[in-house]
Amino acid sequence: MGGGSPTYLNDGEVTELMHKLASRFRLLDKGYREYSIEIDPRTVSAATIALLKGVGFNRISLGVQDFDPVVQQAVNRIQPYGQVADLVEAIRAHGFRSLSFDLIYGLPYQNHLSMAETLRKVISLRPDRIACYNYAHLPERFLAQRSIDRLQLPEPEEKLLLAQMISATLQDAGYRYIGMDHYVLPTDDLAKAQGEARLQRNFQGYSLRLADDLLGLGVSSISQIGDFYLQNARDLSDYYQLLNDGRLPITKGYMINHEDKLRRRIIMSLICDLSLDVAELEREFGIDFSVHFNEALTELQDAFDDRLMVFEAGRLQVTEAGRPFLRNLCMPFDQYLEHKSASAKAKFSATV
Repeated sequence: MGGGSPTYLNDGEVTELMHKLASRFRLLDKGYREYSIEIDPRTVSAATIALLKGVGFNRISLGVQDFDPVVQQAVNRIQPYGQVADLVEAIRAHGFRSLSFDLIYGLPYQNHLSMAETLRKVISLRPDRIACYNYAHLPERFLAQRSIDRLQLPEPEEKLLLAQMISATLQDAGYRYIGMDHYVLPTDDLAKAQGEARLQRNFQGYSLRLADDLLGLGVSSISQIGDFYLQNARDLSDYYQLLNDGRLPITKGYMINHEDKLRRRIIMSLICDLSLDVAELEREFGIDFSVHFNEALTELQDAFDDRLMVFEAGRLQVTEAGRPFLRNLCMPFDQYLEHKSASAKAKFSATV
């Protein structure tokens, strides 16, 4: 359950929802099953943590964002360190399998001093996983961002320094960088999975398993069923209207083709394994990699020159220096980015 909003439901609503889901799906209480929920720390107490454990959740993600009071005030999200620390204590006490923190860099008033203090506090709480996301200021798409002063946002150069600082600090503290903004303790299941080349990724982030089908429930959620990607209505009134009409609340859909599967396979391998077995890919899809992706390889030439990525002995490999730029290294293989105009690209977040 994600989106930051699940715990805005009251205890009775959470319990009812889980019972309804369990009556329609086989939500078994087994150790290999994952039941994860995202939490806004401002909306829960220790009693809520106990309830979530009782209804079956075994993983929790806390939306921390930043611990600096000035930054919190600027983004209208006041949640003191002590409040989060108390929740962490309750989560540990109730035996949740994993605890994740979501941090954001690029927020108003953030700098290397405030970030250093936030990281110190985060590390002291020792979450199993930490996701550090780049803040994308898109007030035309997200109304809540209109109250944020864009003049106080860090410049791209400062954001890059913050990203490098976060990476170095967390790795010095013992966390392993698995890619795409995610850091985990070496004992975490995701670290083990990457070491064994069985790490996967889906709409919710990194995963231990790749489901045959992924069903998204709720407003704007995305499903992947067979060869189809489907998205539910993004507007709440439209969503309910479709349901009231006895229809699935799907408003967008796309059937992937052979080329989509090929490019998805490449991007998934680079994101999860940090490498691609080109010979294996050529056999699987019946292509000549260098010919088929000549344009992408040309676009990556600077990355090869800077040793961010190497193409040797039939393998495309992301180097240690290239790992912070993993998203950029994957972009040349995304055919849909190639056809966007400059104005269209501006509607989406930058990589730094």
